[in-house]
Amino acid sequence: MLYCMETQAPEKMESLERYNRLYLEIINRYKDYIEERENLYVAELPKLVTPENEAVSSFANSIKETFQGYEYESNFKEAALKAFDYVNNSISVVATPIQFWLMPEETLSLKCGDHFDRAVLLCSMLIALGNPSSKIAIITKENYRAILVCCELNDKILYMDIEGRKSGEYASKDDLLHGYGADTDDETAAYEFNDKMYVDLA
Repeated sequence: MLYCMETQAPEKMESLERYNRLYLEIINRYKDYIEERENLYVAELPKLVTPENEAVSSFANSIKETFQGYEYESNFKEAALKAFDYVNNSISVVATPIQFWLMPEETLSLKCGDHFDRAVLLCSMLIALGNPSSKIAIITKENYRAILVCCELNDKILYMDIEGRKSGEYASKDDLLHGYGADTDDETAAYEFNDKMYVDLA
């Protein structure tokens, strides 16, 4: 993973840029080998969602502590949006030139990852906050992709659009899929998963 660059002194920035150039050269040289070792079948994606990991559950607990006596029924939605806000504002978007999976605890520690890594982290957080229905939904077309984190809440679907940086609610999963164009043609691919399951949606 390339270093995430935050505000640094000019000399430190120059040093980080040199390290990144060096790491990029190494990554490109061994790209095929790394991707072969990193290969993960779609049915294995649930392994990436780790709500019970110590770092993830600890972070979820830190969100709960912002409430005076956290109660799922009363506070989950606000807590979920706080987690989404954290992912949007504190986890930098960094895409590597290879397909490389980060575990949620790694994304949390590095404070960076690609959109998929950030979605997996958010989903893990929502489950740790008490909603086991939380899932990552991926919808792709020829020139379009949406990465969503969704969960059932009060007979509706609460969704968080990772790339679009927006959230909202739909009356049902079918309405959500329709809203994102997943039911408009045969060229659409859609699937969802969490730590317990993987399902094709289209």
